[in-house]
Amino acid sequence: MKKLTIFVSILLHALLLLTVFIFQGMIFPYIRLTGLVPLLLPIAGTGVAVYEGRYAGGIMGLFAGILCDVSFNEPTGVFTVLLTMTGLLIGALADTIIMRRLVTYYLCCAVVLVISAFAQMFPLIFFDDVPAQTLLATAIWQTIYSLIFAFPIWLFVRALGKRAQRVSPPGRPQ
Repeated sequence: MKKLTIFVSILLHALLLLTVFIFQGMIFPYIRLTGLVPLLLPIAGTGVAVYEGRYAGGIMGLFAGILCDVSFNEPTGVFTVLLTMTGLLIGALADTIIMRRLVTYYLCCAVVLVISAFAQMFPLIFFDDVPAQTLLATAIWQTIYSLIFAFPIWLFVRALGKRAQRVSPPGRPQ
């Protein structure tokens, strides 16, 4: 029975990732709001980290980062490393310090989106001499645009987190 619950949990997480990837990489690029595409995969990874802890957050961050790199055709793997590390860090904070609430989730999402925006801006500022003011305005609007979709994603990651709490044995980290 335990193997079945683990399989179902993995399947639900994969379904969440696949759905978010389809929206970020295949739907929103064709429905651009002032030329912006929201970052949804970092939000999903952050949500799992907040509601399920460092282990699930790190694993979800790894796969969300891989899909984010694929979505943006990023050969360096910057999102893979970034989202794995933020998933581990936010998950560890959720296991020890921060409360698993909507406000905390939104604050963590905002921080991860700002860090992701900086990761996208860094090579353009330092290697391509693109003006930082232009990129900063775009990063702010992209972060706000992405945070609009944090609430619908929150509904799913909170449900996954509650499900994980029900099936994990007492005394084991989530």
